[in-house]
Amino acid sequence: MRFDPWDPDFVAHPYRVYDELRRESPVSYFEPTNQWLISRHADVNALLRDRRLGRSYLHVATHEEFGKPPEPEFHEPFWRVIRAGMLDVEPPVHTRLRRLVSKAFTPRMVDSLRPRVRAIAEGLVDAFVEKGGGDLIAEVAEPLPVTVIAEMLGIPEQDRHLLRPWSADICGMYELNPALDAQHAAVRAASDFAGYLKTLAAERRRTPGDDLISALAQIDELTEDELVGTCVLLLNAGHEATVNVTGNGWWALFRNPSELARLREDRSLLPTAVEELMRWDTPLQMFERWVLEDIEVHGVGIPRGSEVALLFGSANRDPAVFDEPNRLDVGRADNPHISFGAGIHFCLGAPLARIELMESFGALLARAGKLELRQEPAWKPGYIMRGLQALEISVAG
Repeated sequence: MRFDPWDPDFVAHPYRVYDELRRESPVSYFEPTNQWLISRHADVNALLRDRRLGRSYLHVATHEEFGKPPEPEFHEPFWRVIRAGMLDVEPPVHTRLRRLVSKAFTPRMVDSLRPRVRAIAEGLVDAFVEKGGGDLIAEVAEPLPVTVIAEMLGIPEQDRHLLRPWSADICGMYELNPALDAQHAAVRAASDFAGYLKTLAAERRRTPGDDLISALAQIDELTEDELVGTCVLLLNAGHEATVNVTGNGWWALFRNPSELARLREDRSLLPTAVEELMRWDTPLQMFERWVLEDIEVHGVGIPRGSEVALLFGSANRDPAVFDEPNRLDVGRADNPHISFGAGIHFCLGAPLARIELMESFGALLARAGKLELRQEPAWKPGYIMRGLQALEISVAG
């Protein structure tokens, strides 16, 4: 097997290919996407922090100056939303936006959410157990983070069913060489979500509540587009990865029953188990960066204007960093995984994601009896945001 992000077999089993890349070609050019694949932990970690690379290049050059074709005109509503959020901009804009939004994600603020997260998780798990199981992803993994971020933002309960489809369609644009219908779906979702948020922000500006949209709407130095881009980013980043960690994590535990039994026996291992599940089957397999100045990695020159594909899933299985990296160890203490990124774009919501995951896994371990897999799950076709389509589970006792 070779690196092929459109091959379902590779998406399901990428780690043997990663082993080969790390050993034989830690820096390799991938022609189908015109990217340089970076597979070793040390290199991925260093490049995430290297200011000669950026999530965007538009603060230093035009598309033409970087040798890139202009984006299709129909993409404009999508990029208007996405490039107004902090993930797709660089300093000084990134610095300003992160400073404003980080006030809602201080350790104290996030920790104050734990009781509410626990109550939501326990309610979802109780309903799941009462009906004897079902699709763990649809009934527990997805509703928990969506409900938490919707409550933080102040999205009315009757509108929350709109969020997950919008998010899924928007994230479709981040896959490698997305199909034309996926591009149109992403543009429609971004446009619809932006229109909804603008209306809601205008209402909260007039009659503010105790929620994040109300708080952002009162900040004069935040433009309307930046408010929209920030809220879209918080929704997408605030639940896509958490959903995939939950699904991928339970599938990992079912494939490693001794580790599941160990965790059931000693739930004090939950904090290390959550970190290990994020490492062992990484929810975001690839993160892309643009080369703003010529760089060299392992003697390979990568010129300005190139794009590097940082393989998080490979970095998290690097034997140079992790002892027995292909073994799942829910008690792994030394675990410098990079599933949340590194550098200035390190995930702002990481502390909240950790709380959601610990409460979700903890509630299932504490309140569900014997968990049994009904059928082997199938992976979604996407590679970058890698997750299961469903995880059908029976609960007994």
